[in-house]
Amino acid sequence: MNVKLLPGLAATVEQARSLPIPEERKESLRVLIGYIQSKLVAGEDINLNFICTHNSRRSQFSQIWAQTAADYFGVPADCYSGGVEVTEFNERAVQSIKRSGFRVTKKGTENPVYFIFHSDEAEPISAFSKLFDDPINKAQRFAAVMTCAHADENCPFIPGTENRIPVRYEDPKKYDGTSEEASRYDERSMQIASEMFYVFGQVNSQ
Repeated sequence: MNVKLLPGLAATVEQARSLPIPEERKESLRVLIGYIQSKLVAGEDINLNFICTHNSRRSQFSQIWAQTAADYFGVPADCYSGGVEVTEFNERAVQSIKRSGFRVTKKGTENPVYFIFHSDEAEPISAFSKLFDDPINKAQRFAAVMTCAHADENCPFIPGTENRIPVRYEDPKKYDGTSEEASRYDERSMQIASEMFYVFGQVNSQ
């Protein structure tokens, strides 16, 4: 189903889709596009698990934007995220998601669960820090999309992986506590939005 995005989010998406994507990045993304397209053609479930060490920033951004893009284009994909250590969905990243136009509610205090709404027509995305094999990531067969170098280099084996696809992003954590903090988180979120909308926009969902 092609969903209608929340108004503020729709404006952010329009901006993200106008951003240029360097050719070297497109090369990395073509592997992900190919995986999604092959599953679609075969009539098989499309499961993407975005993995980063702490599942607190980049992998969360990636899951949220990938699921939003999939729903926007009507591609029947289920997008998850996880890590190798449990921390929490970083509050700076949560605030960036809010600034993008998502509607966000929160449950709990220690490693809280955030419910991220991108549309009035779709179920919210549940976001919290977890291991990549947490039961909520219910897929038995999936593509592991490695969003950080540390996880990619230190997780030689991920059970259930059909394809391991490195799509690495720079960590905005280095700007925590600086005057650039908010702008750098927004910059990383927008880059990921741009690339996830490019990926799903390239997939032929007919």
